[in-house]
Amino acid sequence: MIKNLVCCLLVLFSLPACKQAGLKTDPEYTMRFGHLANENNIWHKAALKFAEEVFIKSEGRVQVKVYPNEQLGKEMDMLTGILGGSLDIMITGESLENWSLPLAILCATPFAIRDSDHLKKVASGPIGKEIEAHITEVAGFKPIAWFERGARNLTTNVPIRHPDDLKGLIIRVPNVSLYVATWSALSAKPTPMAFSEVFTSLQQSTIHGQENPFALIRNAGLYEVQKYCNLTEHVKGWAYVVMGNKKFESMPPDLQQIILESAEIMQAYEHELYLEQEELDYRFLKEKGMEFIEVDKVAFEKLASAAVMASFTEEQKMLYKRIQDVK
Repeated sequence: MIKNLVCCLLVLFSLPACKQAGLKTDPEYTMRFGHLANENNIWHKAALKFAEEVFIKSEGRVQVKVYPNEQLGKEMDMLTGILGGSLDIMITGESLENWSLPLAILCATPFAIRDSDHLKKVASGPIGKEIEAHITEVAGFKPIAWFERGARNLTTNVPIRHPDDLKGLIIRVPNVSLYVATWSALSAKPTPMAFSEVFTSLQQSTIHGQENPFALIRNAGLYEVQKYCNLTEHVKGWAYVVMGNKKFESMPPDLQQIILESAEIMQAYEHELYLEQEELDYRFLKEKGMEFIEVDKVAFEKLASAAVMASFTEEQKMLYKRIQDVK
């Protein structure tokens, strides 16, 4: 009740300030921006930065409301919602594969990206532009920015040093066929599941492990139900901030430009936060008692890469090779 009262008061006091600054208090467009992370995650902070930039640059003509914690639905529901017009913007990545996007999965393919410098050259370069154009043309999602993601690592309650250690373990993965194929090849029993269900499933031992970057492990409190962080670093990738292309095209050209300019600022801001946060998250998890296990990366990469090649089309294989050839 007190929290709601404070919010109401902030809105009331902000209206005169908006009028004095020449900003509209009745926006022409109100946009809903959803994501799966919580309020402490840098994705949320970047989304708020975007909302602020859009509001100021448009002089109040566009208001962006940000909804964290899957408040607008699970990731697949939000993607469907964008196409249906019930929300406008979200953060996503490999789940775009489910819209028959053979190129979208390349933004999160196991062992495709070597490091941050390689990732930036791929995502910002010609290959990244090809993937973005493909996402827009085939599925109707318009990427307006990309966020570097921390390396995905496996968490469990038994130490994992070699793929053989995964035998019999049920591992949660996103609803992505390539991930199911990869973890099956690594001897695990992968099960697709919404991220919001992971903590309880781990707590109840319905699943035995999951794989995500340090930030999501920390923000979801998974250190409370997982003892080991096994440094597989099997995916170094990026996520897209996508908007419904129909919605984007329906807006006046000047507002389209404001959306893109604000997205560019958001992307730079998120990257700045990411560089600081990755080390902080590692230290936090260690302080909370998680043990970090060095794994046999050669063994993991050998089996994972074979699964990727077996799953990919010729077009995907060619792009995968082009990504690895980027210096």
